[in-house]
Amino acid sequence: MNINKLYKNYKDQLNENLDLVNKKDLELISKKLISIFKKKKNIYICGNGGSAAISNHYICDYLKLIRYNTNFKPKIYSLNDNIENITAISNDIKYEEIFKYQAETYMEKDDLLIIISSSGNSKNVIKLAKWAKNKKIFVISFTGFNGGRLKKLSSINININDSNYGRIEDCHHILMHLIMHNIILNNAKIKKVRI
Repeated sequence: MNINKLYKNYKDQLNENLDLVNKKDLELISKKLISIFKKKKNIYICGNGGSAAISNHYICDYLKLIRYNTNFKPKIYSLNDNIENITAISNDIKYEEIFKYQAETYMEKDDLLIIISSSGNSKNVIKLAKWAKNKKIFVISFTGFNGGRLKKLSSINININDSNYGRIEDCHHILMHLIMHNIILNNAKIKKVRI
């Protein structure tokens, strides 16, 4: 397959995936995030591999751009951010515990959890989601394939029903930006929004 055909196929499937996303759920996520900002509660986010990179990108964009363009001051933290904690927990306890162990220490009632997982079945995110559900913590998840076990453990799930990890991650990344832009454009404190 030449690059032109690959480009068209990839782009077309990406667009199809995004068109199938429930826009009402995206609006609900935006409203939930705004509610958390107003209550000054914490948002925690995590994922593995490419999803870890997207998780850390949330911190950069949501903390900086939402604060810059609105009166909100998001308190958002990545459970992927501390390699010392992750390696200590995985080495001394178990890799499956890397997110739950941190959440048990940091998370409080009415905090929000965002989990990104292409498969929706990684043991460390499933352990975290089960713990959060038991603690009645609101969980937003972004998944791929058929959503895996994480889909059912989430308060709101956005699933990209594709089997290509790259496209799934691209969609998750685009949706992260889209939700941010929605929040900013509807709550801008200045006329000229910098996004």
